Amino acid sequence: MLELHRDRAIADRSHPFDRYFLGNSEASQTAYRQAIAASLDVLERYFARLSQPYSGATPAQIADRLAAIDPCPDRPQPIDRVLDLLGEAIVRHSVVVSHPRCIAHLHCPPVIPALAAEAIVAATNQSMDSWDQSPAATIAEVRLIQWLCREFGYSTTADGVFTSGGTQSNYMGLLLARDRYARDRYNWCVRDRGLPPEAAQFRVLCSKNAHFTVRQGCAQLGLGERSVVTVPCDRDRSMSVDALERAISELGDRDLLPIAIVATAGTTDFGSIDPLIEIAEIARKYKIWLHVDAAFGGALILSDRYRQNLAGINLADSIAVDFHKLFYQPISCGAFLLRDRDSFDLMKLHAAYLNPETNEEEGIPDLVTKSVQTTRRFDALKLWISLEAIGRVTFGQMIDTTLEIARQTAAAIDHQEDLELAHFPSLNTVVFRYLPERGDRADDINNRIRQTLMDRGIAVIAKTQIEDKTYLKFTLLNPQIAIEDLVDLLDTIREIGQACDREMARFSR
Repeated sequence: MLELHRDRAIADRSHPFDRYFLGNSEASQTAYRQAIAASLDVLERYFARLSQPYSGATPAQIADRLAAIDPCPDRPQPIDRVLDLLGEAIVRHSVVVSHPRCIAHLHCPPVIPALAAEAIVAATNQSMDSWDQSPAATIAEVRLIQWLCREFGYSTTADGVFTSGGTQSNYMGLLLARDRYARDRYNWCVRDRGLPPEAAQFRVLCSKNAHFTVRQGCAQLGLGERSVVTVPCDRDRSMSVDALERAISELGDRDLLPIAIVATAGTTDFGSIDPLIEIAEIARKYKIWLHVDAAFGGALILSDRYRQNLAGINLADSIAVDFHKLFYQPISCGAFLLRDRDSFDLMKLHAAYLNPETNEEEGIPDLVTKSVQTTRRFDALKLWISLEAIGRVTFGQMIDTTLEIARQTAAAIDHQEDLELAHFPSLNTVVFRYLPERGDRADDINNRIRQTLMDRGIAVIAKTQIEDKTYLKFTLLNPQIAIEDLVDLLDTIREIGQACDREMARFSR
């Protein structure tokens, strides 16, 4: 009874700061509704209704607009005025990720259920490091990780944790591979003692098309970029199994120590998937940790049509999968999955104020023991809400649609004499270039095509390098794109290329 009276007293009490925090007072909830309503209005006016994927504003123009705004005035400003001002200066000049011509990177349009979930994630502000900061959220993340492990073919000994994305997940795979090797080979605890003397001989193998975060992770882990051994690829741009076995043999001949193999399920440029079953057999033969970077291609697990392309992924010691790509989640949202949960012990630490060992003894789950982050958002909620609201079948259909659009686009490019297709797509990326009359102008003209599209706000596309040649790239994650949109864009690209070619020919006379 005393607690009930106390709760009522708190609810009835007003405070001058109530309008700044979401709580149980009327002033608080009114302020929250007004702020959310104003933000929705800004999103509709300055983002959702835009007809082009980008405004065309230059960096200098945006900087000038923001320079005129005081980011911290002495007195409070009305929230609707603040949002409108920054909507004009910032939101209006953001890339419109849901536009069918915003196709540069692995940068997806987020689904509406996830946007609704983001509001809950932000307002509840659960911190996923300790149980007492995120009680229900902790159990929800554990539940979703269990589901993910089953989907990827792991047994009940598996575990995982949500991450900020592929970079962090790849880092964790390399971290555990390094520390397990040092423990099993030299009885050496890297966490306590630092790198062993033999660390200079450690080597990590990956294909030459693997993500740059393999090199980055090795550099950050004290192994250095030189510890990365790149393995040649086959004609389909996936890792050559024969070349991998030769590389391991050559490392042995030089007294170098292969501690990990990183296979890729969806390379950034070509979407290529390495032969996972064969690579896993080699990893098992030589007792090498196998990490699969499935940040891009991992979403195929929801596709009945393409799921078999991930065959063998369950044989990996660890997996990286991103949800802010083909799972259509707002940035950031990823996961690191581990076949044997006991390997998390290699990185486990306890802090008396946060996750004391007594919590573990009492069965209280503190997820910080599985993460390289401390404070961490409840990103699992937006994935859970999206999966339930959309369902596996529809998710699979969206993924299949994007792969089909990529194939149709590649075929359209292949039929044009002045366009060159670099590779028939394995996933959603289409890499090609415009071919001018003179080949020595190709790199310059393709650079100009991409910049012209951006400057005019026509399209946001990417570029890449293949054997020192500049290529253009479409990354077709958006299932709302129609092939007609892309054919029209290809015609525009050819028109800009022809105009640049004529201009360069005129100036070269």
